[in-house]
Amino acid sequence: MGWGLWSFILLGLAALGLLWLFLVVIPVRHWVAALCSGVPVGIFTLIGMRLRQVPPHLIVDAMIQAHKAGIGLSTDVLEAHFLAGGNVMRVVAALVAADKANIALSIQRATAIDLAGRNVLEAVKMSVNPKVIETPEVTAMAKDGIQVKAIARVTVRANIDRLIGGAGEQTILARVGEGIVTTIGSATSHKQILENPDMISKTVLKKGLDSGTAFEILSIDIADVNIGKNIGAQLQTDQANADKNIAQAKAEERRAMAVAQEQEMLARIGEMRAKLVAMEAQVPLAIAQAFRSPDLKMGN
Repeated sequence: MGWGLWSFILLGLAALGLLWLFLVVIPVRHWVAALCSGVPVGIFTLIGMRLRQVPPHLIVDAMIQAHKAGIGLSTDVLEAHFLAGGNVMRVVAALVAADKANIALSIQRATAIDLAGRNVLEAVKMSVNPKVIETPEVTAMAKDGIQVKAIARVTVRANIDRLIGGAGEQTILARVGEGIVTTIGSATSHKQILENPDMISKTVLKKGLDSGTAFEILSIDIADVNIGKNIGAQLQTDQANADKNIAQAKAEERRAMAVAQEQEMLARIGEMRAKLVAMEAQVPLAIAQAFRSPDLKMGN
């Protein structure tokens, strides 16, 4: 009777161990889900994922989503992307969105874009629905010296082929700002910009500013144009003040030189007067000396 009880307990523990192995180690639930969805994923493949520390539910869910969208994928590619640190679900969602929008996007390019740090799903969405980015206020001076301030809205579309290695939005903004400064600076008068603000957008758009970037510029629209300071007049005023200060400095220098020359002449006159006084003081002595002379006595 004792051995029968122990046998029953051991059989129960073995059954529990098999049940735990069946439910936890072997991902039966995911295998059933894949089987019911028509996704060819074997039970041993799922066990291998578990051993490689790849979440089976993640790969199965991605495979089901791709299969329902009519996209054929292999578990090896998705596992490799996960092990490389990529976002599997975002890549699959991008592939589905690109397929529905008739955008050519392969799994190899999608995974490469994702591993490069780009949001491939956002890029696909931006290819379908272009994004508008606004430049900060750009200030430049026309040839007549009047300052012009402009704000532009740039409509861009993601370029899937240039996402890897292409420059980002900051480069687009910098180039557009440079183009606005160049266009305003080449205008003869600020009135040209105010009368034809589209002159800026047309000129900048012709420069091919999206070269080497991850975007394609569709349009550049001037949102706001304002007049700033009269830099030309201010520069002339500053120049006049500088010339006045220089002239005053030179006049002060000449006055100082004149005063120095006058002081020098007065010093020389003082020296001459001192010499004259000294000579005048010698005259009585000379006369007295002459009167004491023997020749003057004999003459008398």
